[in-house]
Amino acid sequence: MNSNENQMPETVNPGTEQKREELFGARYAGFWMRFWAYLLDLLVVVSVKWLVIHPIFRFSGLSLTEDKIYAPITVASAVVFYGYFVLMTKFFGQTLGKMVFGLRVVPVNHPGPLKWSTVLFREWIVRYVCVTISAIYIIVAFTPKKQGVHDLFADTVVIHERSQEPVYHYYEPA
Repeated sequence: MNSNENQMPETVNPGTEQKREELFGARYAGFWMRFWAYLLDLLVVVSVKWLVIHPIFRFSGLSLTEDKIYAPITVASAVVFYGYFVLMTKFFGQTLGKMVFGLRVVPVNHPGPLKWSTVLFREWIVRYVCVTISAIYIIVAFTPKKQGVHDLFADTVVIHERSQEPVYHYYEPA
């Protein structure tokens, strides 16, 4: 029996113990897969905004057209946007867009699920910079582990969840 057969990584789940070896051989998600997942996430966020936030503002008589940065509609939209990414990434290790495309955010520097500090830093603080300067997302295409700026600062990577095929031991008939 080959020693590599015993080192097969298990599936990365946010609630289970993660071993360092699990990232060995993992397929990193590239720019285009992450781009399509992000577009799907934006569709979810915009849908929540139009189906929940806008009706609440209409019924309460609050303005939907203010352009100021601290206008109630702007603050509510930001809470939905960043709340979606922070909560989904923390509790599931992936957003709905990443779920559809089979992607997952995993920590590089420690075993186990993502820490609150990592998620808040990645999804709130650094994503704000990336959304403000959206061309910065292109860096994913040029880094070895296909990490964005928010991944580099938070020590995370986005991998294909189903990147590892199970190893089946079979014996040839004698």
